[in-house]
Amino acid sequence: MPIADKMVKMVEAASMIRRMFEEGIKMREKYGPDNVFDFSLGNPDVPPPAAVKNALIELINSKTTSHGYMPNSGYPHVRQAVADYLNKEYNVGLTSDLIVMTAGAAGALNDTLRALLNPGDDILTPAPYFVGYNQYAFVAGVNLKTVESFPDFHLDLDAIEKAITKNTRVMLINSPNNPTGAVYTREELMGLGKILEAASQKFGKRIYLISDEPYRKIVYGVEVPCMFDVYPHTIVLTSYSKELSLAGERIGYLAIHPKAEDAAIIASATGVTNTMMYVNAPALFQQVVGQLQGVTVDIGIYKKRRDMFCKGLHGAGYEFDVPDGAFYLFPKSPIANDVKFVKILSEQNILAVPGTAFGGPGHFRLSYAVPDKTIQGSLERFKKAFDSVK
Repeated sequence: MPIADKMVKMVEAASMIRRMFEEGIKMREKYGPDNVFDFSLGNPDVPPPAAVKNALIELINSKTTSHGYMPNSGYPHVRQAVADYLNKEYNVGLTSDLIVMTAGAAGALNDTLRALLNPGDDILTPAPYFVGYNQYAFVAGVNLKTVESFPDFHLDLDAIEKAITKNTRVMLINSPNNPTGAVYTREELMGLGKILEAASQKFGKRIYLISDEPYRKIVYGVEVPCMFDVYPHTIVLTSYSKELSLAGERIGYLAIHPKAEDAAIIASATGVTNTMMYVNAPALFQQVVGQLQGVTVDIGIYKKRRDMFCKGLHGAGYEFDVPDGAFYLFPKSPIANDVKFVKILSEQNILAVPGTAFGGPGHFRLSYAVPDKTIQGSLERFKKAFDSVK
């Protein structure tokens, strides 16, 4: 075997999305890009705010702009800017030494898992969940355990309480959620905090809550509760990939609650794992986002697309919960086999991702981070696919 034995299953698991990506390339070559309707990737297409370009130009022309090494955790002035913004938003008393600048939310999660968990420990996460969590758990040498959510994709607190064991070290949540668009309420999150505290006391070790929040700013008229109010032993991760449309620039951060058990040690450890993974977050874009705290893309564009897509799919007969955040729909497959139905969609030149890939069988994910014309042009084809199995 030319690759490591441990990689075989990971390659197999990634093959579904890889095949879909490769199929999309072939379809665009055969039918032309305007005749292929690709909803498979969560790649933000709304233009970055003008402030991003202005900050870049200013930094490029400045003689004081740095392109060199910096402390493991990032430029001090950037971490201070992040801490100041979070304190203004959430009044939590963060200091800059509890902020680590990272290569996106993925880098932040990898840093945190490696800092907190020993090999063989468990991460518990609600299903459906972001497909990358499998890979991150694999890299950290730990186990990803899932617990079913309610049919509307909100937290089943009783199920979570039963699923926590002596091996559980981290509870990982993602709200607004990828792939469902669900936004957890304050009430259910406060209930989760109580469960984690009780379980920590029961098993005699601290269970940490990791809140993965790259979609926090992309919401439609609902509150995204502050996770620092939920449970003191919380680490928040985010990126600027979605809120500033900077996915390819790989810039984000992690923030540790000041009252978290061993907060200072965790901050030091995540700074070290940051160095192990990629030395430091990108220097130029640390300095860019340091100037842009609280700036976001035009969320109204995503809301317009959500409403357009929901109306069209509902008219075609699909069932789904209207998402409160992020830029995904997670409809029910009209047949039990979601992988098979995604294949039927591909026959209509529509690319989607089976819900099975996210631990949500019987559904499929659609990203509406696409031009309006892609949504409009696809609706008749969605109807044909639906009617073909009814």
